[in-house]
Amino acid sequence: MAESVIKFGTDGWRAIMNDTFILSNVRIVAQAIADYIKGEGLGEKGIVIGYDTRFFAERFAHECASVMVGNGIPVFMPRRALPTPLTAFSIRIYGAAGAIMLTASHNPP
Repeated sequence: MAESVIKFGTDGWRAIMNDTFILSNVRIVAQAIADYIKGEGLGEKGIVIGYDTRFFAERFAHECASVMVGNGIPVFMPRRALPTPLTAFSIRIYGAAGAIMLTASHNPP
């Protein structure tokens, strides 16, 4: 597969599944987030990882969680899909360093 470029915009990382939104790129982005959290000295606070009901979102969320745990960062992840606002609010609930939300955003399900 040719090298794929990860591009962020104002709505975060938006990409086409199985094109540039692939597991290897999810791991790259998750590792970058882990590096940032650790670099800021926030690793012990953990991170919230949420996902919606879209195809493969839970699998991508588990991939992010695996990267975080591998970096010694605690993960707070629900057992089911959550809406984006609740995932964001969970940062306060858990006192976490931040959150990752796997969603197709405003695209139709």
